[in-house]
Amino acid sequence: GAEQREKQYRAHRGFGDRRGGVISARTYFYADEAKCDQHMETFLRCIDASSGSSEDGFSAIKLTALGRPQFLLQFSEVLVKWRRFFHQMAAEQGQAGRAALETKLEVEKLQEALANLGIATKAESQHWFTGENLGVSGTVDLLDWNSLIDSRTKISKLLLVPNMQTGQLEPLLSRFTEEEDLQMKRMLQRMDVLAKRATETGVRLMVDAEQTYFQPAISRLTLEMQRRFNRDRAIIFNTYQCYLKEAYDNVTVDVELSRREGWHFGTKLVRGAYMEQERNRAAQIGYEDPINPTYEKTSEMYHRCLDYILEEIKHSWKANVMVASHNEDTVKFTLRRMMELGIHPSEKKVYFGQLLGMCDQITFPLGE
Repeated sequence: GAEQREKQYRAHRGFGDRRGGVISARTYFYADEAKCDQHMETFLRCIDASSGSSEDGFSAIKLTALGRPQFLLQFSEVLVKWRRFFHQMAAEQGQAGRAALETKLEVEKLQEALANLGIATKAESQHWFTGENLGVSGTVDLLDWNSLIDSRTKISKLLLVPNMQTGQLEPLLSRFTEEEDLQMKRMLQRMDVLAKRATETGVRLMVDAEQTYFQPAISRLTLEMQRRFNRDRAIIFNTYQCYLKEAYDNVTVDVELSRREGWHFGTKLVRGAYMEQERNRAAQIGYEDPINPTYEKTSEMYHRCLDYILEEIKHSWKANVMVASHNEDTVKFTLRRMMELGIHPSEKKVYFGQLLGMCDQITFPLGE
């Protein structure tokens, strides 16, 4: 019954309250669908207010406010397993430790591996790797691999995950009931409503980053919105947390996708708000800490990601970045690189953001 099913989804006792140790980010908890509709209405009013108060305004939304976080949790698990499987195959082909974009699987060997695992016969996997760009070079990179998920599944049927024990592809979401399937679709519909309103009113919509166990799904859904709404200009902005060890890989893979598909890349770069929680959770559940070991490493990662995007702006003019930072060195670094690369403020490709009232000594000189 419904009551039993709810129990299956109880939060891990130690992490029931996602607010613990977080002072700079708002946290939403799922009550019911009506509450999610209320949040959507609030976000719509924010978009309208932003549109009315300035040209090219910004509005930020959180996906955990728009639906049941359980879906984001399960979808994230699928995406992580899918990516891990790719890197596992890469390691078997002697490519362990390479940067995400430089890892390319040889199609022949990949098909043999899939056949040996009993996941797909050579004949079955033959047609997986025939698309316009897929496997033309005889290799498959992470973007090609991700597009297999897109082409072989619909979001609610999502997602087939390789079970390394049985060698079978198993649907991870098969346990979804009809009601849960509907909840998921409603979340996607709410995102759609917000993106359309932002497009109509000329407001840039920033999708906030959240905890790592939600983030792969949040990023993936945001990418889907960017594909649809960022054709002519950057309306939808994804957020990258530079305290994560994999931030640079995530940025470079997504920029490359925007290049291949020809849409405008929009991003907000932050250092990150959930460090204490993330470290505790990793220690208690027993997986590798996803956070950079030191503040210096995080700053290094921030500047590396930022530099990559600034170079992209210079070369293609199809990228936009918000430097969301209270760090004076980072702001000065950005201004210096803009000058070196010939990116003028009037071109409106680089934006800066600070929380209201924090670091006014940075905000006001920047405004001038």
